[in-house]
Amino acid sequence: MEYKQPIPTTLTPEDFVQAVYGSLENSDDGFLIVDTDGLIAYINEAYSTYLGKKRIDMVGKPVLDFIDTSTLVDAANNPAYPCEKAVLHRVSDNQYSDGEHYCIVNRTNVSKSGRNIAGCGQIHFVRSTIQLSSSIREIYDQMSYYKEELERLSAEKYSLDNICGDAPSMKKAKEMVLRSSDNDFPVLITGETGTGKEVFANAVHYSSIRKSKPFIRINCAAIPPTLFESELFGYESGAFTGAKKSGKKGKFELANHGTLFLDEIGDMPLEMQAKLLRVLQEKEVERIGGERPIPIDVRIIAATNKNLPQEIKEKHFRADLYFRLNVISIVVPPLRDHAEDIDDLIDTFISRLNEEYHSKVAVTDEARQILRGYSWPGNIRELKNVIERCFVLQENGIIHTHMIPATILSSMEKKSPAYKGLQQTGDQTLAQAMDEFEKEFLMNAIRAHDGNLQATAKRLGIHRVTLYKKLEKYGLKREDF
Repeated sequence: MEYKQPIPTTLTPEDFVQAVYGSLENSDDGFLIVDTDGLIAYINEAYSTYLGKKRIDMVGKPVLDFIDTSTLVDAANNPAYPCEKAVLHRVSDNQYSDGEHYCIVNRTNVSKSGRNIAGCGQIHFVRSTIQLSSSIREIYDQMSYYKEELERLSAEKYSLDNICGDAPSMKKAKEMVLRSSDNDFPVLITGETGTGKEVFANAVHYSSIRKSKPFIRINCAAIPPTLFESELFGYESGAFTGAKKSGKKGKFELANHGTLFLDEIGDMPLEMQAKLLRVLQEKEVERIGGERPIPIDVRIIAATNKNLPQEIKEKHFRADLYFRLNVISIVVPPLRDHAEDIDDLIDTFISRLNEEYHSKVAVTDEARQILRGYSWPGNIRELKNVIERCFVLQENGIIHTHMIPATILSSMEKKSPAYKGLQQTGDQTLAQAMDEFEKEFLMNAIRAHDGNLQATAKRLGIHRVTLYKKLEKYGLKREDF
């Protein structure tokens, strides 16, 4: 091949030759130049090492003395020799010291003004290819291991076993998670703020057949209306001012073959609700500025703290979208409706904090009584925050009543005159104040369970015999309730 155009370079010819020489010597590939007499004009270090020979003993010698299957002699003398790229070349059985029988070569004739100059060859060693493949395989195996470990840890972290609550309402919610595990139907999770809707969404995904695929979350309440479409569906390069040149995948594409969690779906603008409905029906998205639909395979989990039927009546939510999303319904109860789980939640939060900070903090029975009696308008999230606050304020590894936020103590004071007595010294001893509080606390608990002492004991976390003894202590009888 004759190169008629000058090679673009800013280097002098001498410097350019030196730079090319440096590149050839630094390469893992073999490079060989044979003149028109069939003599080796140049061989790089990688190739001579591969052949098990010294370069000084090869340069100027016939190439066929060392490489008996070489065709570079023909290439050097034939200007019409076709440029060969990525040709699988078989070598003689005794040619290479390591006994390889194949290599991948590029070969060409080099000529100038009709005059043959040389035949040039580049050799990709199969050994190097195998080593590279082995390295890639090793990295892939490591990535696969870490991916499996991440999936296992995620599945454990978000499993139903890690969701506290044995109250009937919580058991019902967990049962619906199990019923959603072997299908791809949309799931709608409803409940007040702080009840743990996202925890249930994670449990649905990690118990499903898609658990090894992406779980993508988007908070519909946190996205400006003007950005909704680009966040969900993505955009192409140059779709609008400020768009990335490379374009951007939307949340649907990122979640392909996995799960898309639409948190606070009740805050999605009506216009976007219509577009979302179309995507769910057609199972394809189209990026902003795009010209072709992109097929998607995504399971939808939606969550909201709003009353969607009421939102439909007020024209704030589409009825057709509601029915599309509400195939499997999971209702997460407020904490006040499963107050019997408060002790377990306290123990769980304290245990996690102790493990994280290598401590042994405990909560006094008196503090637990206050926490059990509070209504928790902020639900589990509020309880978690209070436990963390108390953990910071603990003294000698103990969380006492006075460390509980004043708003909760004040609420309990208004709710229970006995608790007010507990906070005052007056003429009472501490033991008298505690007895008065415990008596009223027991009476309220028993009334809340319609006189069922077994259920009350379970709710209070004490043995039924212990409850009977306390009733006897305070002169209370079953008939009183």
